[in-house]
Amino acid sequence: MKAYILTIGDEILIGQVTDTNATYMAEALSVEGYEVVEHLSVADTRDGIRNGLDRALAAADIVLMTGGLGPTKDDITKKVLAEYVGTEMAFHQESWERLVKIYAGFGKEAGPHHREQCELPASATVITNKAGTAPGMWFEHKGKIIVSMPGVPYEMRYLVSKEIIPRLVAGNVDQSRQRSLTILTAGLGESTLAEAIEAVEDALPRHISLAYLPNLGTVRLRLTTRGTDETAMQAELTKYKDEIEAIVGQYVYGYGKEDLALAVQKKMQQDNLTLATAESCTGGSIARMITGHAGSSGHFRGSVVAYDNDVKSSVLGVSTELLAQHGAVSKEVVEAMAQNARQVLKSDYAVATSGIAGPGGGSDEKPVGTIWIAVAGPDGVKSKLLSSGKDRKRNITYTVHMALNLLMGQLQGK
Repeated sequence: MKAYILTIGDEILIGQVTDTNATYMAEALSVEGYEVVEHLSVADTRDGIRNGLDRALAAADIVLMTGGLGPTKDDITKKVLAEYVGTEMAFHQESWERLVKIYAGFGKEAGPHHREQCELPASATVITNKAGTAPGMWFEHKGKIIVSMPGVPYEMRYLVSKEIIPRLVAGNVDQSRQRSLTILTAGLGESTLAEAIEAVEDALPRHISLAYLPNLGTVRLRLTTRGTDETAMQAELTKYKDEIEAIVGQYVYGYGKEDLALAVQKKMQQDNLTLATAESCTGGSIARMITGHAGSSGHFRGSVVAYDNDVKSSVLGVSTELLAQHGAVSKEVVEAMAQNARQVLKSDYAVATSGIAGPGGGSDEKPVGTIWIAVAGPDGVKSKLLSSGKDRKRNITYTVHMALNLLMGQLQGK
């Protein structure tokens, strides 16, 4: 069945809010075998919502909507929906009683705005929102399904996962499902990777697809299949995963939604190892990516952001002679940073970066995008020169990924 995602809100259209709801809904629908045909964002206006619904229902069997269900005057979605499906507004006593109870628990009284929030389209099946106050609404209109939910992300996620998807699946006569397996790689560009596994891709059956999802320094390979036999689908995905890994396995660092920092965390904690970072051009970005994962204290010792040469020498112990002879952006200095950070922070491994992130500061000898990374460990130090462009943010992100990948390679013995 075909599904459509319709998000409502001026704040999305003007770029004030990033629409993460659509991504979540699309993934939840795709996993259950629904084909998401389009995602559309519209303004908080009667015409915007009506035109969006016209477009959605012309293209799909199911429409998931978010936004415009709050207690304020700019939240008009439910009134437009009532008009659209040809029903009147009616007071929903159960929703009111629930609101009264919720606010009483906070020592407050539900007011007129909250009472107005309980005026709902009479023909809607009201879905209790246990993560918030605004209920979801389910309409069956001209043989199609329209679901309206709050735009608050955690409320929408509760309703989609606990209420909407189970109801859709229960009523779906087509029992086919879509399943995916994502292989995470680093160190090879998209075109090089595609060339390496071309024979595997060409031999895939028609019901299995392979997508390349590149980022800076990494590429995700997503295998997707569709069918009714869960065991057979998983077996097929595993078969082709193994074939891909037989060719490019040395570049694979994980699966699914992991990032390099989480893959490093799992490996280091499994092997009872510790890590530190000494960062110049990345300014603590590697440490931030590492500590973004719960449980990182189990392996991460700390970081020195040695942006200035004085910090490189006074805190990390890089000799002033070495800095004067080779410059901060050099193999010799970044290796010294990594080795000394390992000693200063008493870790098994240390990662270091030093470079010219840009957009200024380069020279003929060392242009913008010249970056050195190094990993020091029990078996010595390994370094690598990166040559990137002039975009500062891209350079930092690329360096973070490549530094963690260099570390992962050391940990895996690659």
